Amino acid sequence: MRVWLTVVVKDDERALLARDGKFVRVLEAGRHRIVDPLRRLSAETFKIVRAEIAWDRYATLAAANAETAAAHFVTVQTGAGEVAIVSFDGVPTHLVAPWQPRAFWKGVTKVDVEKIDAKGSLRIEKRHLERLDLSRATALAVQSVVEAHETGLVFVDGAFVEQVKAGRHAFWNVDRTVRVQKLDLRPQALEITAQEILTKDRVSVRVTLTAFWRVVDPLKAVQGATDVAQTLYKVAQFAIREAVAARTLDDILAARDRLDAELRESVAKRTGELGVAVDELGVKDVILPGEIRELINKVVEAERTAKANLIRRQEETAATRSLANTAKLMEDNKLLLRLKELESLEKLVEKVGRIDLHATGQGQGLEAILKSLFRLEGDKAA
Repeated sequence: MRVWLTVVVKDDERALLARDGKFVRVLEAGRHRIVDPLRRLSAETFKIVRAEIAWDRYATLAAANAETAAAHFVTVQTGAGEVAIVSFDGVPTHLVAPWQPRAFWKGVTKVDVEKIDAKGSLRIEKRHLERLDLSRATALAVQSVVEAHETGLVFVDGAFVEQVKAGRHAFWNVDRTVRVQKLDLRPQALEITAQEILTKDRVSVRVTLTAFWRVVDPLKAVQGATDVAQTLYKVAQFAIREAVAARTLDDILAARDRLDAELRESVAKRTGELGVAVDELGVKDVILPGEIRELINKVVEAERTAKANLIRRQEETAATRSLANTAKLMEDNKLLLRLKELESLEKLVEKVGRIDLHATGQGQGLEAILKSLFRLEGDKAA
């Protein structure tokens, strides 16, 4: 028959001794022999290094022996709008939400508790931010990283609170709903795809636009439209329809600069309340129907042909005038005429592969021909 209850407790453990299910005391590390002839005692062992005990169990122990419970446990009880940071040996481990009771073993582990009034302070302090892993506490905190080309708008329960610059920002999401909306401040391109429009002279054309815009007033951009880019897209479509409908096809093709200026002015007036600035807006392409395009190509071809004929006639006139001037000079100067003949002979000889010379009359063969060929009129005079 068993007389003794033997319990061995390790250094990182504690045991709860109970008699007939009722808490008696906490057994420290070591070997314990307790007289129990009637087998009424029982012991339950717990790991206590960085460990938590269920609150219901702690409440039962505290009700049985408050002094013993206080000696072995650290408790945390947060109220409305409060959170608590529980650190084990200086390392933040738990973030306790409002209205949550927690109990932790002490003795081997040093347990520190810091309570924070999260409702009274919207922004999380830097010292707390450095100690918390907010990725594991998304229900209690909202964090956002604003890039250098962005700005952030902070809304609490739907109301605008502040605008934040680039950096890391974190806010307590306790008894409130916090939202951080980021906006890109860089210029952005917007392509307005082709749409069928009738011109003033009833010609159907398809026009595409390109716009470059940027946010200048973030709050207006958020409150003025659900989607700024889509709103700007529709406004540009209305503006190009009005501008094209008031012009003929020739005006559209001949005055693109004036059309672009009119579009920018019209869109700027309509987007003034959106908090954006349209830096550039212009017609990218004007797509004509097939038959109209063929007619225009024929007109352009005819104009180019006429221009080419005119240039050809001008060149022929200039060449004829040059020949007339040359003929007049050669008429007055026999030597110049003779040199021209020699030049023509030289060009002719370049194209001849073979020359046969037959000497007739006085003289001796080739020498006589050359003397006769290069005799100048001046020699006769002499």
